[in-house]
Amino acid sequence: MPGSDEHRPAGAPAARRAPPVAFRQFVLKLHSRCDLACDHCYVYTMADQRWRELPRTMSPPVLATTARRIGEHARAHRLDGVSVVLHGGEPLLAGPTRIERAVSAIRQAAAPVPVRVTVQTNGLRLDEAYLRLFDRLDVRVGVSLDGDRTAHDRHRRGPDGQGSHQRVEAALDRLTAHHRHLFNGLLCTVDLRNDPVGTYRSLLAHRPPAVDFLLPHGTWSTPPPGRSAGSASTPYADWLIAIFDQWYHAPGTPVRIRLFDEIIQVLLGGASRLAGVGTSAVAVVVVQTDGTIEMDDTLAAAHAGAAGTGLHVSRDPFDAALDLPAVRAQQAGLAALCATCHACDLRRVCGGGLRTHRYRAGAGFDNPSVYCPDLYALISHIGQAVRRDLAALPRAAR
Repeated sequence: MPGSDEHRPAGAPAARRAPPVAFRQFVLKLHSRCDLACDHCYVYTMADQRWRELPRTMSPPVLATTARRIGEHARAHRLDGVSVVLHGGEPLLAGPTRIERAVSAIRQAAAPVPVRVTVQTNGLRLDEAYLRLFDRLDVRVGVSLDGDRTAHDRHRRGPDGQGSHQRVEAALDRLTAHHRHLFNGLLCTVDLRNDPVGTYRSLLAHRPPAVDFLLPHGTWSTPPPGRSAGSASTPYADWLIAIFDQWYHAPGTPVRIRLFDEIIQVLLGGASRLAGVGTSAVAVVVVQTDGTIEMDDTLAAAHAGAAGTGLHVSRDPFDAALDLPAVRAQQAGLAALCATCHACDLRRVCGGGLRTHRYRAGAGFDNPSVYCPDLYALISHIGQAVRRDLAALPRAAR
């Protein structure tokens, strides 16, 4: 259990169990199916196949109860605001009526706590009608795009095998032409076969306010492409460093790349708001279409049921999840790291990486990240760049 002796190096003092951190982001699985068949999707192609048993859509009673639970949690912890992410599957499959009801119900139930709502979509159904709806509801829109046509269509294909890039580009054109204020950013899954700088520039062409680069999900038992157990190579760091160097040295104000921004934030003594960077407590909870309460759903890449809590919105408040050992582990920071991570000089910046990527069958999550060499190389490179610039500042400006 996090905070117990099993996670503490020999000779280290016992850590006092920290109070739980309230959930601030609620991920609602409005629809459990998708209109793409991406072969790198952690929901459908990895260890946990429970999606097959879930209702396709979140029913009105489950939605109403979820909204009430969010308001209950936000007010009990006196939060100054919460974030709700409409997710899937593909959330736009839920239809505009259900989405409008969801947003209205959540904001009404959470009042007076403000609710920031975003939708994460593959873009295929992002037409003008949806954009007008999101404009009226003040819902921000994130779109998944893996780069240019070749890069994107490697994985993001329909059930018929046809690539989706052309349709996603058209949706982005609609979004940025008349509704740019709704644009929340682009999400790009890294593929080592794609040219990193070319991928970065193709994303910049849409002038996104932010870009998230995601490492493909994998574990020690099922390593991601290009990584093998025990290898000291750093292919993912090399890929990301090529983009970092372009981004960091670009003139003017660069696009926000959350991975780089959060690493720099922690290097400078701040706290990270991104899971997989730093040791801040994970404050995200997921509600599936049937109302079950889960942890970070990327845990589906680890093993069946890895994200499960045994809780349900109909009978359990979100506070019930905060005392579960698995949730405590996600919030335990340094205390949850394995001995290898405790011995690392970058442990406070890396934080062991995303918990999903630490899994090994038979050993659970008490391991360094399968991306350990990449994370070390990337953080070291970014740290050198930051220290070099800080050293060049006049003493009075430091």
